[in-house]
Amino acid sequence: MKLDGKVGIVTGAASGIGFAIAEVFAKEGANVTIADLDEDGGKRAVEEIQKLGRDALFVKTNIAKREDCKRLIEQTVMRFGRIDILVNNAGLQHVSPITEFPEDKWDLLIGVMLTGAFLCTKYALPHMIQQKSGRIINMSSIHGLIGAKYKSAYVSAKHGIIGLTKVTALEMLEQGITANAICPTFVRTPLVDKQIDDQAKAHGIPREEVLEKVILAEAPMKRMLEPEEVAELTVYLASDLARNITGASIPMDEGWTAQ
Repeated sequence: MKLDGKVGIVTGAASGIGFAIAEVFAKEGANVTIADLDEDGGKRAVEEIQKLGRDALFVKTNIAKREDCKRLIEQTVMRFGRIDILVNNAGLQHVSPITEFPEDKWDLLIGVMLTGAFLCTKYALPHMIQQKSGRIINMSSIHGLIGAKYKSAYVSAKHGIIGLTKVTALEMLEQGITANAICPTFVRTPLVDKQIDDQAKAHGIPREEVLEKVILAEAPMKRMLEPEEVAELTVYLASDLARNITGASIPMDEGWTAQ
């Protein structure tokens, strides 16, 4: 198993990509901390991980709050004694033109996806430095590489995540710790499903037309990724096989940025 005996933290892991990552981590031998605001979903995730024969911990976490991020790291170390992998995955979306974009939504999205990733990384790194090993994996997006209308906060946060990844990688070169970002195209999750509704409202067109003319318009393969596909790349980056990969922003965009 690629992650036998490792301990991973996955934020936003009650559902979607985060749960898929936590599940495949467990299948590869890791114990996992599930961080999420969704208490019921988080507890269900723990039960599913435990069915796979691995230990799991749920920590109710508002990633935008430094106290919660610090507590997440502390409780993981108390339970498992170490941290080997941190996956900064928690995310959310709001679709609106800049002129109408609610400022509180801007603060929330930047707080969760960028500031939260910084805080979790800051608090996890001392434990990894002590071990002289660790993996930081940040979930960026195709929109960390390109722009998109009506997503000012999301695009800004995901671009920022790539910058944070590069800085982390450079600072940790001598510590045995790598940092990489994954940049998926649209993934079949509840977040994207809601985004289709939001885009339909913003553009004034039906959902089906949003999928064809907005969501998949620039995607050469004309399909959404499945959460498990993203999870498999995450496992590779978390494993010893990827020990020489750091500071990378890896597209899973089905050829989008190759055009």
